[in-house]
Amino acid sequence: MNQLSIDNLRTFVTVVDLGGYAKAGEKLGRSQPAISLQIKRLEQQLSTKLFTKQGQRHQINYDGQRLYKTAQQILALNDELFAQFQPVSLKGRLRLGIPSEFATTLLPNIIGEFSTVYPNVSLEVTSALSKTLLAQDNPQHFDLVMALIDPDVATDGQVILNDDLVWVGDKTKAFNQDALALVLAPDGCVYRSRVIHRLKTQTLQWRITYTNADLTGISAAIKQGLGISALARSSVPDQLDIIEHPKLPILGRIKICLFSRGSEHPKASAKLAEFIQTRLAR
Repeated sequence: MNQLSIDNLRTFVTVVDLGGYAKAGEKLGRSQPAISLQIKRLEQQLSTKLFTKQGQRHQINYDGQRLYKTAQQILALNDELFAQFQPVSLKGRLRLGIPSEFATTLLPNIIGEFSTVYPNVSLEVTSALSKTLLAQDNPQHFDLVMALIDPDVATDGQVILNDDLVWVGDKTKAFNQDALALVLAPDGCVYRSRVIHRLKTQTLQWRITYTNADLTGISAAIKQGLGISALARSSVPDQLDIIEHPKLPILGRIKICLFSRGSEHPKASAKLAEFIQTRLAR
């Protein structure tokens, strides 16, 4: 299959636009012999002459004129295609609210990748319970909020993942006590509410042994044998096991949503939302 060189076409158009090989070479940073060689290769591929030499000048001929318009269109399409996939130059400050467990497991990768692509955008991150992040009386203004919503609750947020809630802990220490020991976040946590609601429908004895809003603290307590907990499957850290046991009730699903809060930098906010959605889908 014959394929024209975009580079040769660009050189051809530049020669025509500037009226000569020497001027085209100056603009493209090439010698006149190099420009002449590119034109010769293009003529060989098309099996036709594109210029007529008049003295020391190269005058575009009929076939050259036919090629010129098409070459411009090809170069325009080529440049447009590349532009679509080039990172947009963004800058500004974005304030992101995110549940603590995702701040621990998801955010480090996002920050690294996002900052590499958009170095002029600074991220200010606050981690808290979803209920706190979405509260109307929250004094903090967020550009973007990631929050957990019960599946049966209507929301104006963008649902980016319907995830399973799973039991997590240390398999070697999960059932070492008479009553099921629980390590949970404080009141207001979606996970805590779901766990308590499901356990109340069972005959299994249980008790809350430790409360902490931070995933690092919860993980440490679990490793110390204080109990088990519940997390969205996509946020389970490597150091915790997903536990499946006939005594444990199924916890159901959870919606992970993004809420846009009227950012001063809407393009940057939209790109950050795209990053979060893509990485979470992995």
